[in-house]
Amino acid sequence: MLLPADGVAEVARRFLRYFPVSSGDRIAFEVEEVLWRSIPAPPIPRKFRHELARRIEGNLYLHPEHFLHALEQLWIIDDAEPIELLLGSRRSTLRDEIERHVLQNPGDWSVEYLFERLGAFTASDRRFARLLEALSSSDVRPQESSQRAFAADVNHVLGPCGVVLRETGIEEGYPVFSLVANARGVQGRPKNLIFASNSKPEIRFRDALNNDIECLSNDVLIYDRPFPPNGVRWRDLQEWWADLHALTDADLAKTTLYKRLRECLPRSSPPQRLLFDAFHESFARAVPGLPALLPEVWLHYDPRVVEARGREALLRQRMDFLMVLSHEVRVVIEVDGKHHYSDQRGVASPGLYAEMVAADRDLRLLGYEVYRFGAAELQGDQARGRVREFFERLFRRHDIAITG
Repeated sequence: MLLPADGVAEVARRFLRYFPVSSGDRIAFEVEEVLWRSIPAPPIPRKFRHELARRIEGNLYLHPEHFLHALEQLWIIDDAEPIELLLGSRRSTLRDEIERHVLQNPGDWSVEYLFERLGAFTASDRRFARLLEALSSSDVRPQESSQRAFAADVNHVLGPCGVVLRETGIEEGYPVFSLVANARGVQGRPKNLIFASNSKPEIRFRDALNNDIECLSNDVLIYDRPFPPNGVRWRDLQEWWADLHALTDADLAKTTLYKRLRECLPRSSPPQRLLFDAFHESFARAVPGLPALLPEVWLHYDPRVVEARGREALLRQRMDFLMVLSHEVRVVIEVDGKHHYSDQRGVASPGLYAEMVAADRDLRLLGYEVYRFGAAELQGDQARGRVREFFERLFRRHDIAITG
């Protein structure tokens, strides 16, 4: 029986769960490559890969052992057969040749030839991206100026094909770079996440120079930790909550956090509550490793009231739900009841609809992904299945594995 593409990818995922890639395991490597080719990644045509190899000549690494380890994580370079090791007649492996021609005698091999031997020019876009991320890491080059020089070389070559090696975090004082599609997503690094409030909070700056804020209300949460490069997962949120309340019991932290988030959802919007419940019911054990579904998130904030500022100045201050998938990728989910498109009499209002779509345009132009559910979609027997299908497709689109 022939499997569809997504079926092949799922078989590959299950295989790798039980037989992870290890040094010399070519079957697992090939399965991993099948899986990675099925996952969307910024495309890097072969022409640009060759140009990049020539560009980084002489700027390949600073720490040789960590460089070799980075290659081990991505390619089969120690491919001696078990019988060869047993008989003590091991032939020269790719690892041996790299050690001799790249590490011990720099210049014997060009970067272009090394990439050819590795298979980097024909590898999946995802594998090539991980190679560049590894080569830019502080392990391979424990010097910030070298990291930035390498990123500049990569961006000089790959910029024209719409890909950029962008700084997405800090780890032990060194920048962390990730290869992403250029001019997509939200620019800048998030600093404060204000959420879980169904009324307007009172906020003031504690230190305006550092953008440190404090909230004078008791019914709002502020996640003020550094954002991980891969976004805010439930486990990140739960650890923050446990520390905030000095909870040592993980189960207690999980249940009290869930209860706190659910309580902020408006009782006047059963569809919004259903979406929140259906997400957690659908993915259950996988939730800790998934992006946290954050309710009632404040995006714009104007301390003045509507009467003082005018209705238009307060558009889209608060989002129904937000998922922070990474620094650049932020997903807004809205549940639209009648008040989104009709006036107080229940009559359709072209003006309200225009305000809504204008606010959506603004968000998309800022780089946010915006998805809307009509309230009627979140009613009836099919509602929970509809929610699950949406999130499964969203996670596939962004290469987020559902495991647990």
